[in-house]
Amino acid sequence: MNTPPRILIVDDDPSILEVLDARLTASNFMVSKAYDASTAARILKDQPIDLLVSDVKMPRKSGMELFSEIQKTLPDLPVIFLTAYGTIPNAVDAIKQGAVDYISKPFDGRMLIKKINDTLAVGRMNAEKKYPDSFEGDYYWGKSQAMRSLYSMVHKVSATQVNVLILGESGVGKECIAKYIHQHSTRKKHPYMVVDCGSTPAGLLESELFGHLKGAFTHAVKDKKGLIQAADRGTLFLDEIGNISHDMQCRLLRFLEDGIIRQVGAVTDKNVDCRVLAATNADLMEDIDNGIFRQDLYYRLKGITLTIPPLRERKEDIPELSRFFVDRYTRAQGIDQTRISDVTMKVLVEHTWPGNIRELKNTLEAGIILCRDNIMQPWDLQIEDIRKNATMVSDVQKEFSIGESEKNTIIRALKKTKGVQKHAADLLNISKRTIHYKVKKYNIQPLEYR
Repeated sequence: MNTPPRILIVDDDPSILEVLDARLTASNFMVSKAYDASTAARILKDQPIDLLVSDVKMPRKSGMELFSEIQKTLPDLPVIFLTAYGTIPNAVDAIKQGAVDYISKPFDGRMLIKKINDTLAVGRMNAEKKYPDSFEGDYYWGKSQAMRSLYSMVHKVSATQVNVLILGESGVGKECIAKYIHQHSTRKKHPYMVVDCGSTPAGLLESELFGHLKGAFTHAVKDKKGLIQAADRGTLFLDEIGNISHDMQCRLLRFLEDGIIRQVGAVTDKNVDCRVLAATNADLMEDIDNGIFRQDLYYRLKGITLTIPPLRERKEDIPELSRFFVDRYTRAQGIDQTRISDVTMKVLVEHTWPGNIRELKNTLEAGIILCRDNIMQPWDLQIEDIRKNATMVSDVQKEFSIGESEKNTIIRALKKTKGVQKHAADLLNISKRTIHYKVKKYNIQPLEYR
């Protein structure tokens, strides 16, 4: 049985709120009520809402202010405004900014219900059209609600010129999202420049970003254009932005405020038009509190904030994502297709993946190399805590012999290294002494694989 659509109604007039509640409830909607915009904002944060019906003019915070706030966090939430005659221009402006409709007070209840039903129907159709398949090119969006929400935000901000701050743990795909935004923006035909602020020494970062003139410092033997200038009319992606020095923060802030740069050693400025995307796995708010990161720079960077969920919070995406990586790797290497056994998939889904998608990808590629007969088993994954999980171990022990699989893994490594035990030990990440012991234990003849 389908859940009825959830409607949030906001109006500071209790009588109007009660009339709306009665009318919508009678039309089989689930209704939440708020007497002011602040309460509505809390409800939107805590509850899933399918459509918002809001008065335009309210004390303390208006419906328009509420609308501006939710556009940043819930850009696809449809909004219908209730407006008195004097606030119709505000409602029209809201339509231009993304609201779906408005209705004048006093309103016809049947007309409001029709507008709500029509809006929800169009929303369902648009969602089916605009949401991609799980894969879009080489990027996997997944089927989890967390990734669907992320896609909705990315899809919306890509078409704008606003700066974007991308947050998430190491390995979740921040650089992939940044590249996707550029490729789907109006700047896609212009340069996309990437700066790894985490690995570039502080002394070189200024020259990398802003460029320098010949003779500006030792070894500056010729003029060099900086990456900011190279990204003119395009997009500049600053990865690990939390690692830049305080001096560099000051210089970057000036560029973000004025669009002006000055090369090292120069006395004149240059105007640059580029969109800035930044990413970090650091807690910038904590860094601001500790005096490590400038608050004004933070707010310049975070025109819109996108947070990529870690893999452990979207386990339903792991099976299809795993098959995607295996298929892509085997095709790229020109080897036979590898199948992931059911028990292995259970291990993959239950693992916490502290390294997120990057760890999953690397683990599967190693598993493809080590597996036997093109069937990946749990012991091929080299996940350290596999034997600590009782449910996994019980399933594995019922179906497979670990000793036999260990023998087969060593044989496969010897085949790969043409019988050279030292190289096989390196491939398996074990010592030479251990592989000699295992070869003797399982009566393996390395010379047979030369």
